[in-house]
Amino acid sequence: MGAIGPKNKSSKSRRDKRRANWKMKAPNLVECSKCGALSVPHRVCKSCGSYNKREIVDVD
Repeated sequence: MGAIGPKNKSSKSRRDKRRANWKMKAPNLVECSKCGALSVPHRVCKSCGSYNKREIVDVD
């Protein structure tokens, strides 16, 4: 029969080193080419409704 749990104890430092790469980062923002507002790249601009200098969505 095989053991279910770990064979040896992992130290706290080894455990924490493994968990250290779970950091959040700020989303990448670019300036809209039409109105200059900041938006996520490759998405329709929320302020003017344009993408790639063309109006895609009608914004009120």
